[in-house]
Amino acid sequence: MAVYYLRIFLLFLLTFKTGFSAEISVFVQTGDSVQLDIQTQKLPEFDLLTWRNDKSENVVKYISETKVVKPLNSYKDRVDFNDTTFSLTLKNMQKTDSGLYTAIASGDSENNIATYRVSVIDAVEAPVLTVNSNWSSSDSCTVIFTCRAHDLMINSSYQNNRCIAQEVTSQINTLNLNCNEESIICNHSNPVSWKKDRINITPLCVNNKENNSSDIKTEPPFQLWTYILGAVCLFGGIAL
Repeated sequence: MAVYYLRIFLLFLLTFKTGFSAEISVFVQTGDSVQLDIQTQKLPEFDLLTWRNDKSENVVKYISETKVVKPLNSYKDRVDFNDTTFSLTLKNMQKTDSGLYTAIASGDSENNIATYRVSVIDAVEAPVLTVNSNWSSSDSCTVIFTCRAHDLMINSSYQNNRCIAQEVTSQINTLNLNCNEESIICNHSNPVSWKKDRINITPLCVNNKENNSSDIKTEPPFQLWTYILGAVCLFGGIAL
């Protein structure tokens, strides 16, 4: 326990003395914007504040004395810098923009005041829910189905107005399945987007019951044949 508190104390000293900032992970959808904020409540005095990427490029530089903002040419048309909060907004993000972004305040010394790990990812594709087979009786309905998206798949069944909720994951993608009395729902999601497919249960069960009913032959029951035969014999005896 003493070692744990010693580590916390050393981390506090490191943050206080050097401006060390813990890395924050951020996901952004391809083509969208992302805002990177300064998390430190009280900034050290500085002459120059720089947002830098992991290619050691200065995305934007801010000179405190003149309040001049100088964006890197390749970012010029797609960055906004707030000279009050010192936050950086990156626009129209592409996958090549993924990486580490660091805010550094420079004066008598350099202080790392914000660090972000930015991951630019595409929106998920829509899942596909497929019915493999279904059958029903007067009091129950069973549906066998498959839910799939990308490299994920769930095979399951719906019976007695329910199914077992399931979830599978692959890296940052998640495929989720659940049901209610009216429908089967398949969800595909990642940290920046979410899409679903749904199948309505009622038409499947009602149509299948009607099909099953049409297959039944409309013949008189065995007892009715007995009565008919007896009646024929009786009328035949009277006629004789």
